Amino acid sequence: MTTLIESEEHKDLRAAVAAFAKRYGRDYITRVVEERTYPTELWQEAAKLGYIGVNLPEAYGGGGGGIAELSIVLEELGAAGAPLLMMIVSPAICGTVIARFGTDAQKQHWLPALADGTRTMAFGITEPDAGSNSHRITTTARRDGDSGDWLLTGRKVFVSGVDIADATLIVGRTEDARTGTLKPCLFIVPRDADGFTRRPIDMELNAAEKQFELVLDDVRLPADALVGDEDAGLLQLFAGLNPERIMTAAFAIGMGRYALARAVEYARDRTVWKTPIGAHQAIAHPLAQAHIDLELARLMMQKAAHLYDAGDDVGAGEAANMAKYAAGEACVKAVDQAVQTLGGNGLTREFGLASLITASRVARIAPVSREMILNYVSHQTLGLPKSY
Repeated sequence: MTTLIESEEHKDLRAAVAAFAKRYGRDYITRVVEERTYPTELWQEAAKLGYIGVNLPEAYGGGGGGIAELSIVLEELGAAGAPLLMMIVSPAICGTVIARFGTDAQKQHWLPALADGTRTMAFGITEPDAGSNSHRITTTARRDGDSGDWLLTGRKVFVSGVDIADATLIVGRTEDARTGTLKPCLFIVPRDADGFTRRPIDMELNAAEKQFELVLDDVRLPADALVGDEDAGLLQLFAGLNPERIMTAAFAIGMGRYALARAVEYARDRTVWKTPIGAHQAIAHPLAQAHIDLELARLMMQKAAHLYDAGDDVGAGEAANMAKYAAGEACVKAVDQAVQTLGGNGLTREFGLASLITASRVARIAPVSREMILNYVSHQTLGLPKSY
């Protein structure tokens, strides 16, 4: 059964990460973004302390925990103003897929390095003409009959951190020899592979991780670049997407908590007439509502993580989608209310909240839009017919 109260172990992990994250914080991330570098120091120290690989198997240098533990790490980093988007991509998606479905050689090569932070991996699924509809993915892989190599061709967009990742886990499609239909498969593509090129996407979003468009032009990969079983591609794909949604919820909750804490601090101190503005219900009540929404979203996130770690992929799918929806909505509202609480100061660089207006929208849009989650719940949970 899922407990509504965190275990002592989880409380200790949360406290330790919170104390660690405070040594970096929002100012550190802002400086890194302005310098157009990556928070490597933060990533490496977090990895050294066991936080980056906390969900990966102990046999490969990880912490032996699950998405529940990794989501705590990301939430607390976010609450300190120093979230790491690559935590969603590298250990949560790629690390999980390889740990569950990779070959022994793939596990030996990648998992220890992902756990200790010496290697990172990006994840490419979205295409220009295939966003929410993964069935329209056109990136295809075909066998070279002579060598047995794979030849991968296609395009991907909005792929995070490709410039700092050692490889990208690419979702492609192969032809089923029996039916002739295309089925999803996952391939590990090294950053320096011939025919694998990237172009940065000019984003309004100020984040440490940059977004890229990828082109794969007959990228030749060895047979062992295919992750796991060629016939289990869909199962493997969704094994990575549920953790992605849970971790996006953690990202959003952490960001919302950070913004709310800044607003509460300001409302306690800012005095316009005779009392601090936080004494007025017009200020206090929306902040209280934001706190409630964030706490409710966290409960759903914890449920989703528990189900996933317990091996209930179906139950986790529903809960992960709902957690991501709830967290995205709570984050946007918390950030908006924080900026409103500070008034003009909420738009200044000094207080650092205005940039979160754009950042908070990410949790509503990626990795799946709020509208598609509502579609999922209406169809899968409520049994209503599809409109598409």
